[in-house]
Amino acid sequence: MSPPLGTVIRTHRDAKSWSQVELARRAKIARPYLIRLESGEQRNPSLGILKRLAKALGVPVAALLE
Repeated sequence: MSPPLGTVIRTHRDAKSWSQVELARRAKIARPYLIRLESGEQRNPSLGILKRLAKALGVPVAALLE
């Protein structure tokens, strides 16, 4: 079983040594929304949000979903 989406996002963010504020800014999403994603509170982001996060992190969308 793959890790939860929030864990994957956090892992990629940590690998870049970015804060949540930095990733939210680069992905053009609200920090509270990113916090909910990483904590698992928000589990079904739209494809648009996933694309923004993937682009900001420099990974394909599939890397966030595996």
